[in-house]
Amino acid sequence: EDAAMSAANTAVDAAQIYETTDVAQRGVVRSALGLWRTRIGIALVLLLVVVAIVGPWVAPFGSDEFVGTANLRDVEGAWLGTDYFGQDVWSRFLHGGRSILFLASVATLIGFLIGSTIGLVAAYDRGRLDDVLMRAMDVMLAFPQLLLALVAITTVGPQAWLIIAIVGFTTAPRIARITRGAAVPVVERDFIGAAEALGESKFRVITRELLPNIIGPLLVEANLRLTYSIGIIAGLGFLGFATERNAADWGLMVQENRVALSVNPWGTALPAIAIALLTVGTGLMSDGLSRTVAGIDRGRPDA
Repeated sequence: EDAAMSAANTAVDAAQIYETTDVAQRGVVRSALGLWRTRIGIALVLLLVVVAIVGPWVAPFGSDEFVGTANLRDVEGAWLGTDYFGQDVWSRFLHGGRSILFLASVATLIGFLIGSTIGLVAAYDRGRLDDVLMRAMDVMLAFPQLLLALVAITTVGPQAWLIIAIVGFTTAPRIARITRGAAVPVVERDFIGAAEALGESKFRVITRELLPNIIGPLLVEANLRLTYSIGIIAGLGFLGFATERNAADWGLMVQENRVALSVNPWGTALPAIAIALLTVGTGLMSDGLSRTVAGIDRGRPDA
């Protein structure tokens, strides 16, 4: 009876710890939203997301419609001039944001799901499976992300699913290591042992007890990985590996129009500015979350 009473009390304490931690994690997000850097980052990202989603509907011309001679600054109806192929720069820009945002978001989501799962399982196991999983992640980290993407794309072709898969799988090891590092100290806490003593399944312990306690670091890492995914996919577009030839893609636009930079700089400058603002926005969001998780500037809305 004493053992049963002790187990029940431990379970109550564990539930209270979980509830407190869950509230604390929600407080981290609210605190991060109070920081000016997080608000600016969200504003930049939302602005470019709106441009990418609404842009094709309001573009004055089609993404591949010819409106004049190549590299002209002053063309009727094309207020930013034409690109290297005689297409409207502004219309191409409005059409070009969807691909990079879609590919980067889906690739980051896949990498996050795979990496966080591996990290949580490895941290909870802390045995041979931990060693096997982490050494496999180390092997994947040894290969440059961009190099692997280039090899795969040149072998199979610039397919959207392939770009998503490569960026996602090469992102997973970094997320796995961060997840494991954040989860190992939590696994050693008493409420995890209490949940195990009460007969909770491993899946339930990982998802209900372990995962909520590391949401803060995972949110920071997810934002950081999204920033890098945007850079990688934009870099692939710049190198000419867009999903379609002559596709309206911000990275590809920079590559195509760089030779005419002195004639009509908008063909290169506009998509380059958009990519820069997008990465700055996600970076500011990540910085705001990381400072809040670390306890820096928490509760200081003017930070």
